[in-house]
Amino acid sequence: MKEDLLHFAWRTRRFDHTELCTTDGQPLYIIHPGQHNTTHQGPDFFNARIRIDRTLWAGNVEIHVRASDWLKHNHQNDPRYQNVILHVVHTADAPIYDPHGQPIPTLELQRRLHHSLVDKYYQLMHHKGWIPCAAQLPQVSSLIRTAWIERMAVARLETRATHIESLLVYTHSDWEEAFYQWLLRAWGTKHNAAAFEWLGRVAPLRLLAHYRHAPLQVEALLFGQAGLLTRRFDEDYPLHLQREYRFLQKKHQLEPMPPGMWQFMRMRPLNFPTLRIAQLAALVVNVYPLFRHFAEAKSIADLAQLLQVEVSEWWQTHYTFDTTAPKQIGKPGKAMLHLLIINGLAPFLFVYGKYKDDTRLQKRALQWLMELPAERNRLIRQWHQIGMHAQSAFDSQALIELHNKYCQNFRCLECAIGANLL
Repeated sequence: MKEDLLHFAWRTRRFDHTELCTTDGQPLYIIHPGQHNTTHQGPDFFNARIRIDRTLWAGNVEIHVRASDWLKHNHQNDPRYQNVILHVVHTADAPIYDPHGQPIPTLELQRRLHHSLVDKYYQLMHHKGWIPCAAQLPQVSSLIRTAWIERMAVARLETRATHIESLLVYTHSDWEEAFYQWLLRAWGTKHNAAAFEWLGRVAPLRLLAHYRHAPLQVEALLFGQAGLLTRRFDEDYPLHLQREYRFLQKKHQLEPMPPGMWQFMRMRPLNFPTLRIAQLAALVVNVYPLFRHFAEAKSIADLAQLLQVEVSEWWQTHYTFDTTAPKQIGKPGKAMLHLLIINGLAPFLFVYGKYKDDTRLQKRALQWLMELPAERNRLIRQWHQIGMHAQSAFDSQALIELHNKYCQNFRCLECAIGANLL
């Protein structure tokens, strides 16, 4: 028996209510089970309303597998539990008292849970498939699945709001600087996200903007702060970068990143961080202020036009300082543009719209995700194999959130799909 099943049974009232009474025989009637506390701090349900015998009570409900867990968790010494009006347990193995020495009314569910509910829960928790409900998923109506997917897509955007809010604190509510640093994490894609985020800290936008009319200096600052100009060079271009960076480093007292942060192994040359940094330099030079331009974009085509900037001449024929490209390198590809919109632009615009209480911006961010094709990765392919098909990036982002926050953590009873199966 797990406590989350008792939470589910109480929240949905999925137990036998016949002659419902407390463990000391007093008639019990549930008017409202209360609001589920998902913070894991304090009682499990707030603002419940129940009637015991002829007395109406309003307060909190605490749930345990065994009544003695109250003592094990030291609730008797926690002031947050002083307003508990009902203790709901699977097994009432010990009497529990409030700080005044009065017994806390207790409801025992051991003989009131239907066997089929417990059996279905056991099947979910012990299923050996990719996710707990993989075999039972076809039993859930498309209406429930669609509604839950929509909720998960918005939840993923709101999850990312926490990171964006931390950037706003770090940048003292400078939306341009926060956007730049958030965009850089998306710019690094999966393998170099952390490195690009670090680069955004040591090469801030306000510094680059000061030199944006001198492209070579912008490149020198980015490559230098990335720690990629410390070696010996023979070609003229990297030597120019090196000289410019040494001057700027001394002028601004800059401390570069360790070069070992960057990942090159098992990557396509078009995704090498050197080429991505060159593309970033071109973006800063050609599109400024960054966030204002992107926030004003009305369509995917507008975003693509902003992002598809030409790199400088050297980087049109090189992947790294040593590796030449067999053919001229063009603008960032379609796949890269889609990733930047999905992981960078749409979440930031959604959070900005929420902060400004502008639902038009939030709807625009959602619309971008709906217009883009679904992501292609192992996780989405696994969802497809069990009948959950992502038609757009909106769907694929929702499925990623569902898997990461619910499925792999066995939070089936908090999921609309799992709850429906029970």
